[in-house]
Amino acid sequence: MSDLDIEKSVVKKNIIDVATKLGLTSDDLILYGKDKAKIIVDNDLKKGKLILVTAINPTPYGEGKTTVSIGLNDGLNLLNKKSVAVLREPSMGPVFGLKGGATGGGYSQIIPSNDINLHFTGDIHAITSANNLLSASIDNHIYNGNSLQIAKILFNRCLDVNDRSLRKVDLDNYSTSFDITAASEIMSVFCLSKDLSDLETNLGNIVIGMRSDNSFVFAKDLKIEKALTAILKDAFYPNLVQSLENNPVIVHGGPFANISIGCNSIKATNLGLSLSDYVVTEAGFGADLGAEKFFDIKCRKIAKKPDCIVLTVTIRALKYYGSTDLQQGINNLVIHIKNLKKNNTNIVVALNKFEDDKDEDIKFVEEICSLQKVSFSSITSYKDGSKGATDLANTVLKSLENENNFHYLYNLEDTIFEKMQKLASIYQASGVDYSAKALEKIKLLEKNNLSYLPICVAKTQYSISDDKNRLLINDSYNIHVEDIKLYNGAGFITVYLSKILTMPGLSKNPNYENIQIIDGNIVGIK
Repeated sequence: MSDLDIEKSVVKKNIIDVATKLGLTSDDLILYGKDKAKIIVDNDLKKGKLILVTAINPTPYGEGKTTVSIGLNDGLNLLNKKSVAVLREPSMGPVFGLKGGATGGGYSQIIPSNDINLHFTGDIHAITSANNLLSASIDNHIYNGNSLQIAKILFNRCLDVNDRSLRKVDLDNYSTSFDITAASEIMSVFCLSKDLSDLETNLGNIVIGMRSDNSFVFAKDLKIEKALTAILKDAFYPNLVQSLENNPVIVHGGPFANISIGCNSIKATNLGLSLSDYVVTEAGFGADLGAEKFFDIKCRKIAKKPDCIVLTVTIRALKYYGSTDLQQGINNLVIHIKNLKKNNTNIVVALNKFEDDKDEDIKFVEEICSLQKVSFSSITSYKDGSKGATDLANTVLKSLENENNFHYLYNLEDTIFEKMQKLASIYQASGVDYSAKALEKIKLLEKNNLSYLPICVAKTQYSISDDKNRLLINDSYNIHVEDIKLYNGAGFITVYLSKILTMPGLSKNPNYENIQIIDGNIVGIK
Protein backbone atom coordinates (compact mmCIF):
# COMPACT_ATOMS: atom_id res chain seq x y z
CA MET A 1 0.00 0.00 0.00
CA SER A 2 1.03 3.60 -0.54
CA ASP A 3 1.73 5.86 2.45
CA LEU A 4 -1.63 7.57 1.86
CA ASP A 5 -3.45 4.22 1.69
CA ILE A 6 -1.86 3.18 4.97
CA GLU A 7 -2.87 6.48 6.56
CA LYS A 8 -6.46 6.03 5.38
CA SER A 9 -6.54 2.49 6.82
CA VAL A 10 -5.99 3.62 10.42
CA VAL A 11 -8.49 5.24 12.76
CA LYS A 12 -7.45 8.70 13.83
CA LYS A 13 -8.21 9.76 17.35
CA ASN A 14 -9.71 13.13 18.14
CA ILE A 15 -6.75 15.37 18.90
CA ILE A 16 -8.22 16.15 22.34
CA ASP A 17 -7.89 12.46 23.20
CA VAL A 18 -4.30 12.42 21.93
CA ALA A 19 -3.55 15.44 24.12
CA THR A 20 -4.64 13.55 27.23
CA LYS A 21 -1.54 11.33 26.87
CA LEU A 22 0.47 14.47 27.67
CA GLY A 23 -1.80 15.49 30.55
CA LEU A 24 -3.48 18.21 28.48
CA THR A 25 -7.17 19.09 28.21
CA SER A 26 -9.22 20.96 25.62
CA ASP A 27 -8.62 24.16 27.60
CA ASP A 28 -4.90 23.82 26.74
CA LEU A 29 -5.55 23.71 23.00
CA ILE A 30 -6.59 25.83 20.04
CA LEU A 31 -8.29 23.32 17.75
CA TYR A 32 -7.72 23.19 13.99
CA GLY A 33 -10.45 20.70 13.19
CA LYS A 34 -10.48 17.32 14.93
CA ASP A 35 -6.96 16.14 14.07
CA LYS A 36 -4.56 19.02 14.83
CA ALA A 37 -4.25 21.74 17.44
CA LYS A 38 -2.05 24.43 18.92
CA ILE A 39 -0.80 23.86 22.48
CA ILE A 40 -1.16 27.09 24.46
CA VAL A 41 0.19 26.04 27.87
CA ASP A 42 3.53 27.19 29.29
CA ASN A 43 5.53 25.00 31.63
CA ASP A 44 9.11 25.72 32.69
CA LEU A 45 9.67 22.29 34.25
CA LYS A 46 11.99 20.28 31.99
CA LYS A 47 11.86 16.75 33.36
CA GLY A 48 12.25 14.67 30.20
CA LYS A 49 15.25 12.91 28.71
CA LEU A 50 16.28 14.39 25.34
CA ILE A 51 17.00 11.91 22.52
CA LEU A 52 18.43 13.40 19.31
CA VAL A 53 18.05 11.48 16.05
CA THR A 54 20.60 12.33 13.37
CA ALA A 55 22.08 10.46 10.39
CA ILE A 56 25.00 9.89 8.09
CA ASN A 57 25.07 12.13 5.01
CA PRO A 58 21.90 11.81 2.92
CA THR A 59 21.79 10.11 -0.46
CA PRO A 60 19.25 10.32 -3.31
CA TYR A 61 17.54 7.25 -1.81
CA GLY A 62 16.57 8.87 1.51
CA GLU A 63 17.71 7.33 4.79
CA GLY A 64 14.47 7.64 6.78
CA LYS A 65 15.58 9.77 9.71
CA THR A 66 12.03 11.06 10.28
CA THR A 67 10.66 7.53 9.92
CA VAL A 68 13.14 6.36 12.58
CA SER A 69 12.22 9.27 14.88
CA ILE A 70 8.50 8.51 14.64
CA GLY A 71 9.10 4.77 14.98
CA LEU A 72 11.30 5.23 18.06
CA ASN A 73 8.64 7.39 19.71
CA ASP A 74 5.98 4.78 18.91
CA GLY A 75 8.31 2.07 20.24
CA LEU A 76 8.82 3.89 23.53
CA ASN A 77 5.05 4.34 23.88
CA LEU A 78 4.55 0.62 23.17
CA LEU A 79 6.87 -0.02 26.14
CA ASN A 80 4.52 2.16 28.23
CA LYS A 81 6.96 5.06 28.39
CA LYS A 82 5.59 8.60 28.38
CA SER A 83 7.24 9.82 25.21
CA VAL A 84 6.60 12.51 22.61
CA ALA A 85 8.29 13.18 19.27
CA VAL A 86 9.13 16.82 18.56
CA LEU A 87 9.78 17.43 14.86
CA ARG A 88 10.21 20.16 12.27
CA GLU A 89 7.46 21.30 9.93
CA PRO A 90 8.06 20.57 6.22
CA SER A 91 8.67 23.44 3.80
CA MET A 92 6.40 23.51 0.76
CA GLY A 93 9.42 24.21 -1.45
CA PRO A 94 10.73 20.62 -1.33
CA VAL A 95 7.18 19.21 -1.24
CA PHE A 96 6.56 20.51 -4.76
CA GLY A 97 10.19 20.15 -5.81
CA LEU A 98 12.38 17.08 -5.59
CA LYS A 99 12.34 15.86 -1.99
CA GLY A 100 8.60 15.57 -1.47
CA GLY A 101 6.93 15.45 1.94
CA ALA A 102 8.52 14.97 5.35
CA THR A 103 6.05 13.13 7.56
CA GLY A 104 7.70 9.70 7.63
CA GLY A 105 6.54 6.70 5.66
CA GLY A 106 4.96 3.27 5.72
CA TYR A 107 3.66 2.40 9.20
CA SER A 108 5.85 5.09 10.77
CA GLN A 109 4.05 8.31 9.79
CA ILE A 110 2.52 11.35 11.40
CA ILE A 111 -0.94 12.45 10.35
CA PRO A 112 -2.78 14.25 8.77
CA SER A 113 0.22 14.06 6.40
CA ASN A 114 -1.16 16.21 3.56
CA ASP A 115 -2.13 19.01 5.93
CA ILE A 116 1.28 18.91 7.62
CA ASN A 117 3.11 18.94 4.27
CA LEU A 118 1.07 21.80 2.85
CA HIS A 119 -0.37 24.80 4.74
CA PHE A 120 -0.76 23.01 8.11
CA THR A 121 -1.76 25.70 10.65
CA GLY A 122 -0.21 28.57 8.69
CA ASP A 123 3.01 28.97 10.69
CA ILE A 124 5.36 29.21 7.71
CA HIS A 125 3.03 31.68 5.99
CA ALA A 126 3.08 33.86 9.12
CA ILE A 127 6.89 33.80 9.13
CA THR A 128 6.93 34.72 5.44
CA SER A 129 4.55 37.63 6.06
CA ALA A 130 6.55 38.94 9.01
CA ASN A 131 9.75 38.72 7.00
CA ASN A 132 8.32 40.62 4.04
CA LEU A 133 6.68 43.27 6.22
CA LEU A 134 10.15 43.98 7.62
CA SER A 135 11.54 44.27 4.07
CA ALA A 136 8.70 46.60 3.07
CA SER A 137 9.29 48.75 6.15
CA ILE A 138 12.97 49.15 5.26
CA ASP A 139 12.10 50.37 1.76
CA ASN A 140 9.38 52.61 3.18
CA HIS A 141 11.80 54.18 5.64
CA ILE A 142 14.29 54.96 2.87
CA TYR A 143 11.51 56.33 0.62
CA ASN A 144 10.38 58.70 3.38
CA GLY A 145 13.75 60.35 4.01
CA ASN A 146 16.04 57.64 5.41
CA SER A 147 16.68 59.32 8.76
CA LEU A 148 18.59 56.20 9.87
CA GLN A 149 21.03 56.80 6.98
CA ILE A 150 20.86 53.25 5.66
CA ALA A 151 23.48 53.01 2.94
CA LYS A 152 23.24 49.25 2.30
CA ILE A 153 20.31 46.89 2.93
CA LEU A 154 21.33 43.57 4.48
CA PHE A 155 17.96 41.87 4.80
CA ASN A 156 16.28 39.70 2.12
CA ARG A 157 12.68 38.94 1.27
CA CYS A 158 11.54 35.31 1.39
CA LEU A 159 9.01 32.88 -0.07
CA ASP A 160 8.12 29.26 0.77
CA VAL A 161 8.50 28.15 -2.86
CA ASN A 162 11.52 26.94 -4.83
CA ASP A 163 12.01 29.74 -7.39
CA ARG A 164 15.48 30.24 -8.86
CA SER A 165 14.37 33.39 -10.71
CA LEU A 166 14.20 35.18 -7.34
CA ARG A 167 17.89 34.70 -6.60
CA LYS A 168 18.42 38.15 -8.06
CA VAL A 169 15.71 40.81 -8.17
CA ASP A 170 16.10 44.41 -9.35
CA LEU A 171 14.01 46.91 -7.42
CA ASP A 172 13.75 50.69 -7.93
CA ASN A 173 17.10 51.64 -6.47
CA TYR A 174 18.96 48.43 -5.70
CA SER A 175 19.31 44.72 -6.42
CA THR A 176 18.26 42.15 -3.83
CA SER A 177 17.29 38.50 -3.61
CA PHE A 178 14.77 36.18 -2.01
CA ASP A 179 15.60 33.37 0.40
CA ILE A 180 13.33 30.38 0.81
CA THR A 181 11.43 30.91 4.08
CA ALA A 182 13.13 27.93 5.72
CA ALA A 183 16.48 29.73 5.26
CA SER A 184 15.30 33.15 6.41
CA GLU A 185 16.57 34.80 9.57
CA ILE A 186 13.04 35.19 10.93
CA MET A 187 12.58 31.41 10.71
CA SER A 188 15.75 31.02 12.79
CA VAL A 189 14.65 33.72 15.24
CA PHE A 190 11.27 31.99 15.54
CA CYS A 191 12.93 28.66 16.37
CA LEU A 192 15.58 30.04 18.75
CA SER A 193 13.30 32.20 20.93
CA LYS A 194 12.01 30.75 24.19
CA ASP A 195 8.90 32.94 24.64
CA LEU A 196 7.08 35.89 23.06
CA SER A 197 9.14 38.44 24.99
CA ASP A 198 12.34 36.79 23.82
CA LEU A 199 10.93 36.63 20.28
CA GLU A 200 10.22 40.37 20.30
CA THR A 201 13.72 41.18 21.54
CA ASN A 202 15.38 38.91 18.99
CA LEU A 203 13.30 40.30 16.12
CA GLY A 204 14.38 43.78 17.13
CA ASN A 205 18.03 42.72 17.07
CA ILE A 206 17.97 41.69 13.42
CA VAL A 207 20.54 43.69 11.45
CA ILE A 208 18.68 45.20 8.49
CA GLY A 209 21.35 47.46 7.04
CA MET A 210 24.58 49.33 7.35
CA ARG A 211 25.48 53.02 7.31
CA SER A 212 28.34 54.49 5.29
CA ASP A 213 30.54 54.38 8.42
CA ASN A 214 29.93 50.56 8.61
CA SER A 215 27.76 50.82 11.72
CA PHE A 216 24.73 48.53 11.84
CA VAL A 217 21.05 49.47 11.66
CA PHE A 218 18.65 47.17 13.52
CA ALA A 219 14.99 46.25 13.03
CA LYS A 220 14.19 47.85 16.39
CA ASP A 221 15.37 51.18 14.95
CA LEU A 222 12.25 51.03 12.75
CA LYS A 223 10.04 50.36 15.81
CA ILE A 224 8.60 47.31 14.07
CA GLU A 225 9.48 44.41 16.38
CA LYS A 226 6.16 44.59 18.26
CA ALA A 227 4.16 44.39 15.02
CA LEU A 228 6.25 41.46 13.79
CA THR A 229 5.63 39.66 17.08
CA ALA A 230 1.89 40.26 16.70
CA ILE A 231 1.97 38.57 13.27
CA LEU A 232 3.74 35.56 14.80
CA LYS A 233 1.72 35.31 18.03
CA ASP A 234 -0.49 32.34 17.16
CA ALA A 235 2.16 30.69 14.99
CA PHE A 236 4.44 30.65 18.04
CA TYR A 237 2.21 28.08 19.78
CA PRO A 238 3.54 24.55 18.96
CA ASN A 239 1.34 22.21 16.90
CA LEU A 240 0.05 18.85 18.15
CA VAL A 241 -0.66 15.94 15.78
CA GLN A 242 -0.45 12.16 16.11
CA SER A 243 1.33 9.14 14.71
CA LEU A 244 -0.51 6.30 12.98
CA GLU A 245 -0.58 4.63 16.41
CA ASN A 246 -2.22 7.72 17.94
CA ASN A 247 0.85 8.78 19.91
CA PRO A 248 1.42 12.53 20.42
CA VAL A 249 3.80 14.39 18.12
CA ILE A 250 4.66 18.09 18.35
CA VAL A 251 5.56 19.76 15.04
CA HIS A 252 6.90 23.31 15.06
CA GLY A 253 9.38 25.37 13.05
CA GLY A 254 11.08 24.32 9.84
CA PRO A 255 14.60 25.69 9.17
CA PHE A 256 16.76 23.83 6.64
CA ALA A 257 19.96 22.25 7.99
CA ASN A 258 22.26 22.86 5.02
CA ILE A 259 21.75 26.65 5.15
CA SER A 260 20.18 27.16 8.57
CA ILE A 261 19.99 25.48 12.00
CA GLY A 262 17.98 22.42 10.94
CA CYS A 263 15.97 21.75 14.10
CA ASN A 264 12.52 22.45 15.51
CA SER A 265 11.77 25.36 17.83
CA ILE A 266 13.10 25.82 21.35
CA LYS A 267 9.49 26.47 22.38
CA ALA A 268 8.43 23.02 21.16
CA THR A 269 11.44 21.21 22.63
CA ASN A 270 10.99 22.80 26.05
CA LEU A 271 7.27 22.04 25.93
CA GLY A 272 7.94 18.40 25.13
CA LEU A 273 10.48 18.14 27.95
CA SER A 274 7.92 19.53 30.39
CA LEU A 275 5.09 17.21 29.32
CA SER A 276 6.83 13.86 28.96
CA ASP A 277 9.59 11.64 30.29
CA TYR A 278 11.23 11.21 26.88
CA VAL A 279 11.51 13.59 23.93
CA VAL A 280 12.54 12.22 20.54
CA THR A 281 13.68 15.02 18.28
CA GLU A 282 15.76 15.21 15.12
CA ALA A 283 18.33 17.40 13.39
CA GLY A 284 18.28 17.79 9.63
CA PHE A 285 20.56 16.13 7.07
CA GLY A 286 23.80 14.51 8.26
CA ALA A 287 25.35 14.83 11.70
CA ASP A 288 28.04 17.13 10.25
CA LEU A 289 25.31 19.74 9.71
CA GLY A 290 22.17 19.22 11.79
CA ALA A 291 23.63 17.55 14.88
CA GLU A 292 26.64 19.88 15.13
CA LYS A 293 24.35 22.93 14.98
CA PHE A 294 21.99 21.35 17.50
CA PHE A 295 24.90 20.95 19.90
CA ASP A 296 26.74 24.21 19.39
CA ILE A 297 23.82 26.58 18.74
CA LYS A 298 20.53 25.18 20.08
CA CYS A 299 21.88 23.48 23.22
CA ARG A 300 23.42 26.76 24.35
CA LYS A 301 19.96 28.33 24.11
CA ILE A 302 17.92 25.66 25.89
CA ALA A 303 20.55 24.90 28.56
CA LYS A 304 19.81 21.21 27.97
CA LYS A 305 22.09 18.60 26.46
CA PRO A 306 20.97 15.50 24.54
CA ASP A 307 20.98 12.47 26.82
CA CYS A 308 21.41 10.10 23.87
CA ILE A 309 22.22 10.39 20.16
CA VAL A 310 20.66 8.02 17.62
CA LEU A 311 22.68 7.91 14.40
CA THR A 312 20.55 6.62 11.49
CA VAL A 313 22.21 4.61 8.73
CA THR A 314 21.17 2.35 5.86
CA ILE A 315 23.12 -0.33 4.00
CA ARG A 316 22.25 1.22 0.65
CA ALA A 317 23.55 4.63 1.74
CA LEU A 318 26.86 3.15 2.90
CA LYS A 319 27.21 1.34 -0.43
CA TYR A 320 26.43 4.60 -2.23
CA TYR A 321 29.30 6.33 -0.42
CA GLY A 322 31.60 3.43 -1.28
CA SER A 323 30.56 3.25 -4.95
CA THR A 324 28.75 -0.05 -4.18
CA ASP A 325 31.57 -1.21 -1.85
CA LEU A 326 30.24 -1.43 1.72
CA GLN A 327 33.74 -1.72 3.22
CA GLN A 328 34.66 1.58 1.58
CA GLY A 329 31.37 3.32 2.34
CA ILE A 330 31.45 2.37 6.03
CA ASN A 331 34.01 5.16 6.39
CA ASN A 332 31.16 7.70 6.26
CA LEU A 333 29.56 6.09 9.31
CA VAL A 334 32.87 5.86 11.20
CA ILE A 335 33.61 9.56 10.60
CA HIS A 336 30.18 10.56 11.94
CA ILE A 337 30.64 8.37 15.02
CA LYS A 338 34.02 9.93 15.75
CA ASN A 339 32.61 13.41 15.19
CA LEU A 340 29.68 12.82 17.54
CA LYS A 341 32.07 11.61 20.23
CA LYS A 342 33.63 15.09 20.21
CA ASN A 343 30.34 16.31 21.71
CA ASN A 344 28.56 13.33 23.18
CA THR A 345 29.36 9.83 24.47
CA ASN A 346 25.93 8.12 24.52
CA ILE A 347 25.57 7.03 20.88
CA VAL A 348 23.29 4.38 19.36
CA VAL A 349 23.60 3.49 15.67
CA ALA A 350 20.16 2.68 14.25
CA LEU A 351 20.22 0.65 11.05
CA ASN A 352 17.03 1.45 9.14
CA LYS A 353 16.56 -2.02 7.70
CA PHE A 354 15.20 -2.76 4.22
CA GLU A 355 13.93 -6.13 3.06
CA ASP A 356 16.75 -6.63 0.54
CA ASP A 357 19.51 -6.00 3.11
CA LYS A 358 21.86 -8.98 3.38
CA ASP A 359 22.52 -10.53 6.79
CA GLU A 360 26.30 -10.43 6.26
CA ASP A 361 26.14 -6.70 5.49
CA ILE A 362 24.12 -6.00 8.64
CA LYS A 363 26.57 -8.05 10.69
CA PHE A 364 29.50 -6.12 9.22
CA VAL A 365 27.96 -2.78 10.25
CA GLU A 366 27.25 -4.14 13.74
CA GLU A 367 30.88 -5.28 14.06
CA ILE A 368 32.16 -1.85 13.05
CA CYS A 369 29.93 -0.25 15.69
CA SER A 370 31.34 -2.64 18.28
CA LEU A 371 34.88 -1.65 17.31
CA GLN A 372 33.88 2.00 17.67
CA LYS A 373 32.39 1.20 21.12
CA VAL A 374 28.88 2.42 20.30
CA SER A 375 25.57 0.58 20.64
CA PHE A 376 23.81 -0.90 17.61
CA SER A 377 20.21 -1.74 16.80
CA SER A 378 18.17 -2.30 13.66
CA ILE A 379 14.71 -0.85 13.14
CA THR A 380 11.87 -1.91 10.83
CA SER A 381 9.17 0.56 11.86
CA TYR A 382 8.49 1.47 8.22
CA LYS A 383 7.13 -2.05 7.71
CA ASP A 384 6.18 -3.09 11.25
CA GLY A 385 5.29 0.12 13.11
CA SER A 386 6.13 0.28 16.81
CA LYS A 387 6.84 -3.47 17.03
CA GLY A 388 9.71 -2.95 14.60
CA ALA A 389 11.19 -0.26 16.87
CA THR A 390 11.11 -1.95 20.27
CA ASP A 391 14.69 -3.23 20.04
CA LEU A 392 15.91 0.29 19.27
CA ALA A 393 13.73 1.71 22.05
CA ASN A 394 15.20 -0.75 24.56
CA THR A 395 18.74 -0.04 23.35
CA VAL A 396 18.16 3.71 23.79
CA LEU A 397 16.70 3.20 27.25
CA LYS A 398 19.77 1.18 28.26
CA SER A 399 22.05 3.88 26.85
CA LEU A 400 20.23 6.50 28.91
CA GLU A 401 21.41 4.71 32.05
CA ASN A 402 25.00 5.71 31.24
CA GLU A 403 26.62 8.98 32.23
CA ASN A 404 26.84 11.34 29.27
CA ASN A 405 29.97 13.47 28.99
CA PHE A 406 28.63 16.23 26.76
CA HIS A 407 30.71 19.25 25.79
CA TYR A 408 30.71 21.87 23.04
CA LEU A 409 33.04 21.69 20.05
CA TYR A 410 34.28 25.24 20.60
CA ASN A 411 34.07 28.06 23.10
CA LEU A 412 32.15 31.22 22.27
CA GLU A 413 35.22 33.22 23.28
CA ASP A 414 37.21 31.61 20.44
CA THR A 415 37.86 33.80 17.42
CA ILE A 416 35.95 33.07 14.21
CA PHE A 417 39.17 31.62 12.79
CA GLU A 418 39.58 29.30 15.80
CA LYS A 419 35.95 28.17 15.60
CA MET A 420 36.23 27.46 11.89
CA GLN A 421 39.42 25.44 12.37
CA LYS A 422 37.63 23.24 14.90
CA LEU A 423 34.66 22.91 12.54
CA ALA A 424 37.05 21.98 9.73
CA SER A 425 37.96 18.88 11.73
CA ILE A 426 34.29 17.80 11.54
CA TYR A 427 34.53 17.97 7.74
CA GLN A 428 37.87 16.10 7.76
CA ALA A 429 39.63 19.16 6.34
CA SER A 430 43.20 20.20 7.12
CA GLY A 431 42.53 23.91 7.11
CA VAL A 432 40.35 26.80 6.01
CA ASP A 433 40.73 29.19 3.07
CA TYR A 434 38.91 32.54 3.12
CA SER A 435 37.80 34.79 0.27
CA ALA A 436 38.71 38.47 0.48
CA LYS A 437 35.01 39.26 0.99
CA ALA A 438 34.81 36.85 3.95
CA LEU A 439 37.93 38.33 5.57
CA GLU A 440 36.49 41.85 5.32
CA LYS A 441 33.26 40.73 6.97
CA ILE A 442 35.18 39.03 9.79
CA LYS A 443 36.96 42.33 10.43
CA LEU A 444 33.59 44.10 10.53
CA LEU A 445 32.21 41.59 13.05
CA GLU A 446 35.29 41.95 15.22
CA LYS A 447 35.00 45.73 15.08
CA ASN A 448 31.40 45.51 16.28
CA ASN A 449 32.28 42.99 19.03
CA LEU A 450 30.08 40.28 17.51
CA SER A 451 32.65 37.59 16.75
CA TYR A 452 31.70 35.76 19.99
CA LEU A 453 28.54 34.32 18.39
CA PRO A 454 28.34 30.62 17.43
CA ILE A 455 28.81 29.54 13.82
CA CYS A 456 26.07 28.20 11.53
CA VAL A 457 27.79 26.58 8.55
CA ALA A 458 25.98 26.59 5.20
CA LYS A 459 27.35 23.86 2.96
CA THR A 460 26.36 20.89 0.81
CA GLN A 461 24.53 18.13 2.66
CA TYR A 462 25.64 15.42 0.25
CA SER A 463 29.19 15.12 1.53
CA ILE A 464 31.05 15.57 4.79
CA SER A 465 33.24 18.00 2.84
CA ASP A 466 32.17 21.26 1.17
CA ASP A 467 32.15 19.52 -2.24
CA LYS A 468 29.12 17.35 -3.01
CA ASN A 469 31.25 15.21 -5.34
CA ARG A 470 33.86 14.36 -2.67
CA LEU A 471 32.09 11.32 -1.26
CA LEU A 472 35.20 9.74 0.23
CA ILE A 473 37.77 11.77 2.18
CA ASN A 474 41.04 10.13 1.24
CA ASP A 475 43.32 13.12 0.73
CA SER A 476 44.21 16.42 2.37
CA TYR A 477 42.08 19.43 1.49
CA ASN A 478 40.93 22.82 2.80
CA ILE A 479 37.37 24.01 3.12
CA HIS A 480 36.68 27.36 1.44
CA VAL A 481 34.75 30.16 3.15
CA GLU A 482 33.05 32.09 0.36
CA ASP A 483 30.94 34.53 2.38
CA ILE A 484 29.75 35.40 5.89
CA LYS A 485 26.45 36.84 7.05
CA LEU A 486 25.45 38.03 10.51
CA TYR A 487 22.16 36.65 11.85
CA ASN A 488 22.21 38.85 14.92
CA GLY A 489 18.54 38.35 15.82
CA ALA A 490 18.95 34.58 15.74
CA GLY A 491 22.23 34.88 17.59
CA PHE A 492 24.69 33.25 15.18
CA ILE A 493 27.04 33.92 12.27
CA THR A 494 26.32 32.07 9.03
CA VAL A 495 29.45 30.96 7.20
CA TYR A 496 28.93 29.94 3.56
CA LEU A 497 31.29 27.23 2.31
CA SER A 498 31.89 27.33 -1.45
CA LYS A 499 28.79 28.14 -3.53
CA ILE A 500 25.65 27.53 -1.50
CA LEU A 501 22.21 28.81 -2.50
CA THR A 502 19.58 30.15 -0.10
CA MET A 503 16.83 29.88 -2.73
CA PRO A 504 16.57 26.40 -4.26
CA GLY A 505 15.27 25.79 -7.76
CA LEU A 506 12.75 23.25 -9.00
CA SER A 507 14.03 20.03 -10.55
CA LYS A 508 13.58 18.99 -14.19
CA ASN A 509 10.77 16.66 -13.13
CA PRO A 510 9.33 18.39 -10.05
CA ASN A 511 7.07 16.55 -7.66
CA TYR A 512 4.18 18.95 -8.38
CA GLU A 513 3.60 16.94 -11.57
CA ASN A 514 2.37 14.07 -9.38
CA ILE A 515 0.09 16.06 -7.07
CA GLN A 516 -3.66 16.21 -7.73
CA ILE A 517 -7.06 15.79 -6.07
CA ILE A 518 -8.86 12.47 -6.60
CA ASP A 519 -12.24 11.86 -4.97
CA GLY A 520 -11.68 14.81 -2.70
CA ASN A 521 -8.25 13.59 -1.51
CA ILE A 522 -4.86 15.12 -2.31
CA VAL A 523 -2.57 12.44 -3.75
CA GLY A 524 0.99 12.45 -5.08
CA ILE A 525 2.89 13.95 -2.16
CA LYS A 526 5.62 11.36 -1.84
